[in-house]
Amino acid sequence: MRTAGVIRFVLVLFTLVVTWLFSRTYLRDWPRSFRNLADLKPAKNKCGNIRSCAKHHFAFKIISGAANVIGPSMCLEDKMIMGNVQNNVGRGINIAFINGANSEVLKCGSFNLYAEDPTELIEFVKPVPAGTVVMIATYDEPASKLTDEARKYFTDMGSAFGKNISFRDNWVFLGVVGMNITSPYEKWIKNDAYANKYDGWPEVVEMEGCIPRKMK
Repeated sequence: MRTAGVIRFVLVLFTLVVTWLFSRTYLRDWPRSFRNLADLKPAKNKCGNIRSCAKHHFAFKIISGAANVIGPSMCLEDKMIMGNVQNNVGRGINIAFINGANSEVLKCGSFNLYAEDPTELIEFVKPVPAGTVVMIATYDEPASKLTDEARKYFTDMGSAFGKNISFRDNWVFLGVVGMNITSPYEKWIKNDAYANKYDGWPEVVEMEGCIPRKMK
């Protein structure tokens, strides 16, 4: 029995020694590896977008308002250009004009088309030169006093839905002034009493993507 016990002790000791040697030889970099893994963080894309943008492209994200409670937001190249924090959004249609060559914000405006006629909106949009990038987001009620003249400006920017938006619809859009083709960057959710997410308003609509820089 004593011999068997000694043999078992020797085998256990041998196993421990071999395990220690193996660990020291092959696993000595594990702690460092774990530290390196811990240091690896997911790359943050501009504007928090799912995908990064290629060289010579601008990242953007546009989010419509939520009912009549939370205002819309617009992000360009990781900079919030319109939103509640910036205190430059309002009920109706929110518009930002961008220099397509360097992403500089040229001007922003908010137009309450429930309480006011579209004269100010037209005066704001009319002088903008062709080739300027435009970002649009609605909030609360964007269409009660929209005229055909005002809607045509949206169509000329490449919008397919601007001519159709109506009472309390949610709409986000990115286009180019003087664009001769329909923009691929547009989303529209119609106000529908049976499908609305909120009481009297459709759900928030969100859009993100990359737009090519205007090359000189």
